[in-house]
Amino acid sequence: MHFSLGPLLYYWPKQDVETFYRQAIQSTATDIYLGETVCSKRREMKLGDWMTLAQELQNAGKRVILSTLALIQSPSELKEMQRWIDNGSCIVEANDLGTVQLAYEQKVPFVCGPAINCYNADVIALLLKKGMQRWVMPVELSRDWLAELLQECSARGLRDQFEVEVFAYGHLPLAYSARCFTARALNRAKDDCQLACLQYPQGLTADSQESETVFVLNGIQTQSGHCYNLINQLTEMAGLVDVIRLSPEKETLTWLDKFQTQLQTPSHHPLPARECNGYWQQVAGMQLC
Repeated sequence: MHFSLGPLLYYWPKQDVETFYRQAIQSTATDIYLGETVCSKRREMKLGDWMTLAQELQNAGKRVILSTLALIQSPSELKEMQRWIDNGSCIVEANDLGTVQLAYEQKVPFVCGPAINCYNADVIALLLKKGMQRWVMPVELSRDWLAELLQECSARGLRDQFEVEVFAYGHLPLAYSARCFTARALNRAKDDCQLACLQYPQGLTADSQESETVFVLNGIQTQSGHCYNLINQLTEMAGLVDVIRLSPEKETLTWLDKFQTQLQTPSHHPLPARECNGYWQQVAGMQLC
């Protein structure tokens, strides 16, 4: 197993983005995802900026994958996806079936991102025909589901045709909407959001009446209120998972070091109450087992 840094889900200033990924050069992550998956209005980093970072990371021995939008809402966004697919040096992470089709037409290999609802071997087989090289398990699935699915793939002779990646750290991307929750919370129209997400580099929390953080609102994306953390489940991934994904947040590179140590020398890590691992255990997602 090896580690990846998933796409940045938040809207950070360009300098912060570049600083994070240049620090990531020194990290143990072998694969690094670059690009915007949430909102096309987030233009601090343009394709040329991402490709400059990609070149630096590749020169340092990292494998770079370009991530694409999870919700394509206009012809202009679809056209932009074509530019990302035609980048010339990186494979892409497809988070929408429209991107899968574009990649297939251009014969560009792709990673099936967690935003695509791929839950069984039939869909795996279809995506393999389209050019999939790696499948990122949807975040709400469990270890038991994964084991059963991979057993079915093995029975059909598919298992050795793709890698499996699991989201193991960060606030889970749960859902996407045409509405922008951050703009709405500030009483702004989506078309006049004034790039409100820049004010919330870790998202905007949504609490229950009991004052428990249930969700994090991140533009059009709804995330888990608690941070997902599977550091104590790494040994359970042996034989099932090829790539362990950590999502970029302020503490991610520190946690990546802890994950690497845990992989080499397993021990139990006490986790704070604001973290969770329920989905992997096939219980309520907010639970910490």
